[in-house]
Amino acid sequence: MATFIETSRVEIASIPTAASAEQGASLNKLLEKIKQRQARVGVIGLGYVGLPLALEFARSGFRVTGFEVDAERAELANQGRSYIPDVANVALEQALSSRRFRASGDFRELEEMDAVSISVPTPLSKTKDPDLSYVVQAVDQVAERLHRGQLIVLESTTYPGTTEEVVLPRLERGGMRVGEDFFLAFSPERVDPGNARYQTGNIPKVVGGMTPQCQRAAAALYGSFASRLVTVSSARAAEMVKLLENTFRNVNIALANEMGQLCRKFNLDVWEVIEAASSKPFGFMPFYPGPGLGGHCIPIDPVYLTWKAHANGFEPRLIEAAQQINGQMPRLAVERVAEALNDAGKAIRGSRIHILGVSYKPDVADLRESPALDIMRLLAEKHARLSYTDPWAPQLDEPGIALASEPLERLEEKDCAVIVTHHRAFDYARIFREAKLIVDTRNALAGYHDPKIYRL
Repeated sequence: MATFIETSRVEIASIPTAASAEQGASLNKLLEKIKQRQARVGVIGLGYVGLPLALEFARSGFRVTGFEVDAERAELANQGRSYIPDVANVALEQALSSRRFRASGDFRELEEMDAVSISVPTPLSKTKDPDLSYVVQAVDQVAERLHRGQLIVLESTTYPGTTEEVVLPRLERGGMRVGEDFFLAFSPERVDPGNARYQTGNIPKVVGGMTPQCQRAAAALYGSFASRLVTVSSARAAEMVKLLENTFRNVNIALANEMGQLCRKFNLDVWEVIEAASSKPFGFMPFYPGPGLGGHCIPIDPVYLTWKAHANGFEPRLIEAAQQINGQMPRLAVERVAEALNDAGKAIRGSRIHILGVSYKPDVADLRESPALDIMRLLAEKHARLSYTDPWAPQLDEPGIALASEPLERLEEKDCAVIVTHHRAFDYARIFREAKLIVDTRNALAGYHDPKIYRL
């Protein structure tokens, strides 16, 4: 059963444990260091997850070392120059000036850390299987320098069982035992890039330890800054929590996408239907159709879950159906472009098609798994003359796509504009006024009604 803990009202010593005298001494020493903010904290991976996490620990009074294999990133961090939109330069500068944070590429310093958080990417391989190579590399660096009383926490999103089946054996190879000599837990990252309301410090923190002692150590560490702790019975449960969160979104977005197609068949406006359904004060949560899924979580996490489900002889049919529906949305967007051009007496081949927004979500620079890239590749295969505008992505250097962002001043030269990512910086009144044809995949032109607008 999950336990919700308001961190401001919990003393570390109030969490019960049953430990031998030796392991109890090791645990108590770590807990005291955490309580007194004398623990050295290491964060492996200074990306969208790791850098904000490192700064939260620093703000809480810990001395933090961020370990980063990208030398340029480490140098920028040490100069107080943020490369993460959600982290302001002033936040980095404050952490540096207080001498509570520094970035390093020297993993030998891990032996000085009392606690280590691993926040590295977990992408998919070319065959759409989980790629844990970054996790394995990070864990091996820790294992070489593991010492008694050290806490290791994996934050990278992965399938249930990773902490126990992949991480733990590598840490125990040297003879030390979890819950006795060192402590191991999983605490899923919940970062939402571009979300100004919910960030690392005020998002409830889920923690699942390999043993009760591990749970106690991890809860103490994250309780130092988290607004609320949610403790679950195991690392596996914590791993599953993250996959449920993002699979929930994946499945419901698929439902919205399918409803959108169905509403077109019925000659209905799906946006009007969703808006009206949202008036119900209970039992309904709005999700919206779009050109496909992007980002580092929602398109990928369900694949981790289905991969593990198949490995255990279970067919996750609903999840796989959602993946299939969402996966076809870029192709449906291209079909809508073809329909719009056809109505204007043109073909995709040779047409000047301008993409508005290429990052995966509004007002962020992240291109990972962006459906805009899939749409552009499909259009390129049909020999369209492509261009794009995105203030967050001034240059594209993707396989098959090497372009620079153009100003909107040239929009009237294009045969069709396709709104893929609805950045707030876009002047939609101008887009409506100057574009000859518009395919709006995000309902960004809600309220505008004109035959030149084609909605998804």
